[in-house]
Amino acid sequence: MKLMELFRLDGKTALITGGGRGIGKFIATGLAEAGANIVITSRKLANLQKTADEIAASCGVKTLAMAGDIAKEEDIDAILAAMKERFPRIDILVNNAGATWGAPTLKFPLERWDQLFNVNVRGVWILTQKVGNMMKDAGGGTIINISSVMGFRGSEEMSHPAVAYNSTKAAINILTMNLAVKLAPHKIRVNAIAPGFFRTDMMAYIEKPEFEKALEATMDKIPLRRMGDIDDMKGVAVFLASDASAYMTGHILLVDGGMLAK
Repeated sequence: MKLMELFRLDGKTALITGGGRGIGKFIATGLAEAGANIVITSRKLANLQKTADEIAASCGVKTLAMAGDIAKEEDIDAILAAMKERFPRIDILVNNAGATWGAPTLKFPLERWDQLFNVNVRGVWILTQKVGNMMKDAGGGTIINISSVMGFRGSEEMSHPAVAYNSTKAAINILTMNLAVKLAPHKIRVNAIAPGFFRTDMMAYIEKPEFEKALEATMDKIPLRRMGDIDDMKGVAVFLASDASAYMTGHILLVDGGMLAK
């Protein structure tokens, strides 16, 4: 196979959770540009449908937008049922949907801790198990979990007051490696992307004037001295979704501007 053909996804179907905006939208756009049909989900349909329409118009692929809460099994079942009516199989699953919540560590509310684990870990597991069974029956597939650089480290209270978030992403790292081993016999590869600071809605707070010192402190931690953007994510996602990474599974790929290395 010639080099550029390794990266093509023509005829494949990708399901991206949290695909209406931010990193999910970046990834959905990249996979579509490589030829994949795109199914995107999130809790709110408005952003989803706009993104789906934009991708269909610019990339010429089939798209489907489905509203649903990844923390609710009944919503997951409804999404998968709708997909089966439109597409014969799921070739690529991107577990991107996630939540965060900021509060002082010693006052962090238990209900928010539970909420983050329900979305960031429990929902990922439920969807992955269901899609994994579909991929097994279809002869294989590729799963990409979205972790975070914060899954490898602690973070200062001033710049990242979200104590539960780091723990959820550390759980995703181990889940990725564990599933990679367990699903390999079914020709299912499982890898993860661990982004650093990207310019998304979730990180928008840090560029507000009142967080000027926090932004400065964050930039000091990143050797490349900038936040990531869409082009920094598209290529990485296509690489892990395609045959270009066919001999990779159980890997967590850091895309953090060098943050963890410093």
